[in-house]
Amino acid sequence: MRSRIHHIKVQYDACSTMCSRIIDETTKEAAVVDPVEPHKVLRVAQENEVDLKFVLTTHHHWDHAGGNDKIKQLIPGIKIYGGSVDNVRGCTDKVENGDKVSLGADISILSLHTPSHTKGHISYYVTDKEGEDPAVFTGDTLFIAGCGKFFEGTAEQMYQSLCVTLGSLPKPTRVYCGHEYTVKNLQFALTVEPDNAKIAQKLAWAEHQRRVGLPTIPSTIQEEFESNPFMRVDLPEVQDKVGCKSPVEALHEIRQRKDNWKG
Repeated sequence: MRSRIHHIKVQYDACSTMCSRIIDETTKEAAVVDPVEPHKVLRVAQENEVDLKFVLTTHHHWDHAGGNDKIKQLIPGIKIYGGSVDNVRGCTDKVENGDKVSLGADISILSLHTPSHTKGHISYYVTDKEGEDPAVFTGDTLFIAGCGKFFEGTAEQMYQSLCVTLGSLPKPTRVYCGHEYTVKNLQFALTVEPDNAKIAQKLAWAEHQRRVGLPTIPSTIQEEFESNPFMRVDLPEVQDKVGCKSPVEALHEIRQRKDNWKG
């Protein structure tokens, strides 16, 4: 895949928001996902001599859509994509589930409606012409080893978003989420499945990454099925661990436990 995905780490109080750029190497055209600090985004784009064509907004929360108005001022005519029912700030082009956008000569971007965190949350699935080396930008629906709170939706919707919509993507798909919460998420995951060696191994790796100042993002869909309790709820052994009889019930119970977890 002749594209590069760059990360700009932006600090917001106790959390960090990841802003990603997608570049078509053939044309040097680029898109940016959730650019909350537009001046930094524009500076890096200029340094890399790329032409920013549009913004992909995952959802309306300020730490994802808050930079849209400013980037429109900095780059007149730039398109801002966002979910059709999510009331995204500065949105110029509303997208529905299944809508496609092209970037440059080689890149296709598929909009996936992944609600629950917000009603209109969109994840963006990115492939080249051959569909190789795919990536998905999941905002606050799917985190590495976690998921977003059900602010505007239900456990049923989150199950559909995580385990059906995103879970149906090819297993090697790289997962780029909106925040660097991986260490805490894996620590919690061990409280659900204390004997899961994959979780323990990934936690040790993630702790090392953070100690040396490196990101834990991206993951893959395959890794999430191995270590993310919210994507493992179809497994009877996970349902048994949390005393539930169905995937949706287990997802709801695990989310409640995470919300009350003091780790």
